Amino acid sequence: MEAVLLYILGVLVVVVGLVVSIALHELGHFVPAKRFGVRVGQFMIGFGRTIWSVRRGETEYGFKWIPLGGYISMAGMYPPVEAGGRARTASTGFFQTLVQDARSASADTIVEEERTFYRLPVWKRIIVMLGGPFMNLVIAVVLYAVLLVGFGLPQPSTTLGSVSECVLPATSERQECQPGDPAAPGAEAGLLPGDRIVSIDGEPIEEWADVTSTVRPAAGDALQVVIERDGAERTLTITPLLTERYALDAEGQPLEGEGGELLTEEVGFVGIAPAYETVQQPITAVLPAVGDNVSAVVGIILNLPQRMIDVAEAAFGPNERDPNGPISVVGVGRIAGEIASLDSAPVADRVASLVGLLASLNVALFVFNLIPLMPLDGGHIAGALWEGLRRRIAALRGRPDPGPIDTAKLVPFTLAVVVVLGAMSALLIYADIVKPVSLF
Repeated sequence: MEAVLLYILGVLVVVVGLVVSIALHELGHFVPAKRFGVRVGQFMIGFGRTIWSVRRGETEYGFKWIPLGGYISMAGMYPPVEAGGRARTASTGFFQTLVQDARSASADTIVEEERTFYRLPVWKRIIVMLGGPFMNLVIAVVLYAVLLVGFGLPQPSTTLGSVSECVLPATSERQECQPGDPAAPGAEAGLLPGDRIVSIDGEPIEEWADVTSTVRPAAGDALQVVIERDGAERTLTITPLLTERYALDAEGQPLEGEGGELLTEEVGFVGIAPAYETVQQPITAVLPAVGDNVSAVVGIILNLPQRMIDVAEAAFGPNERDPNGPISVVGVGRIAGEIASLDSAPVADRVASLVGLLASLNVALFVFNLIPLMPLDGGHIAGALWEGLRRRIAALRGRPDPGPIDTAKLVPFTLAVVVVLGAMSALLIYADIVKPVSLF
């Protein structure tokens, strides 16, 4: 029962965190819009039917049933028919009707013509639309600071966490030793879990990377290893055995081939693994960590078509889900529940993991909203930039101001984007239900 309650608690933490992130995202739009004099009729969290709302001044604040987003309703998002001095004649047809309906709905929000969004200078519109993603970035930076500086990150120490009894190739399907397997040099020399490596061949060991860089090229060489056990130092002689291991880069991460397979090489092997300890990071580590997360999300988005194909093949076939692939809010909730209910992890570690999950979620919201497609914030920013460029070119050529861009014409394309995003969301939710990503 306790595990179930903790699982539910983890899900609630993510739900509340998501709602707060959405609210702050919309606040990022709301504050500059009001500062620039735009009339904001609604500030809503969620979509669908309204659960609760209250009016303060000219703005209605409230919550809706589906907490998967939010919006503020600014007056005059689309220029009216006569904006810019050019008459736009009404036309018939499905898409034309969509455009006219969008213009009409926008016109209905206009109470004071001078307080409309489309009348703002280009730079002010960009600030308003950037405000939302910027808030998600700020949230991510704050949460990463809490995670890295406050809690810290698990890092390999110079203390041994485990000592293998035998030597198995890295590609071996077996994980347990059997008679006939060669004994691991570390166990044969008498190393035990809990031993702290002080030096190897006279060279002091400051971090686990020093152990790896010394042992891997020393196959067949007898090494004098000084360890600390029970407060006393001991010297052991260990001869690394040449065996197949995964190739590592300069940061100790496995190298991948062109097909994504892990590369291997024959190097010295002792059969020891480090114990991990939580180490608080300097404040200077925060922005690089956020940058790495942004790069990872950008990579997912750039390869989104193939990623979605992989998700579909996993959901409707025998393939496994990629743990680094896209997931829905359902998947995020499941992961949060698993983290919260993990009895083997200390409470502090579970809280830190949930903080990291919310930080990554805000990075995803930041990057995703900057995609230059309507109705995303990036689409409005792209439209404003194009309008500014067009006006600049007209001024340089001595031509009249062409006026605001008729973004209402993009409504059919916007609808198509919404349909595609809805289909992808439905696929991810289905996949997270039938074949969820599990971290444990």
